[in-house]
Amino acid sequence: MLFDPRIRAALARFTRGDDTGGLETAAALRAAARGLERLQSRATGNRGLSPGALDILIRLSENEDGISIKDLARSTGVSSRNVTGLVDTLEAGALAARIPAPHDRRSVLVRITPSGMAWLDEFRQPTQAAMAALFRGFTPAETTLLRHLCLRVTENQQQLTRYLGEQT
Repeated sequence: MLFDPRIRAALARFTRGDDTGGLETAAALRAAARGLERLQSRATGNRGLSPGALDILIRLSENEDGISIKDLARSTGVSSRNVTGLVDTLEAGALAARIPAPHDRRSVLVRITPSGMAWLDEFRQPTQAAMAALFRGFTPAETTLLRHLCLRVTENQQQLTRYLGEQT
């Protein structure tokens, strides 16, 4: 029921009869990720933010003193250039502000504004309701296991990316 038999048959032809479990799992994970991205884009887009900007805003909400662009980039796994663009968007919406770094006058930190905190507060309840609907029927143990497995896939992907980068 949860996997299209035509895709399974195509994968079996592709692997020439070898195990298709990894490919099927990757396809299912891709489909779930795309669906989640569409849901998140719809929710944040209706409120004027991209999923990436939302991620930055959430991270900023946990640090009153501010965070450097470099640290935001490292924690989100995207480039500093990308984070700079996201911070520009947040700043244009008065949701975040750049402030001078107290320890280095040449550096700046990014801090969430009161408007940013209010935006997150308004976004919280509909997001929690959507996540409850998305994971309806899952036990707490299943959601914990799914999270753990996804993080393992992410870790393996990062290791593979580093390995492939070393090969070029």
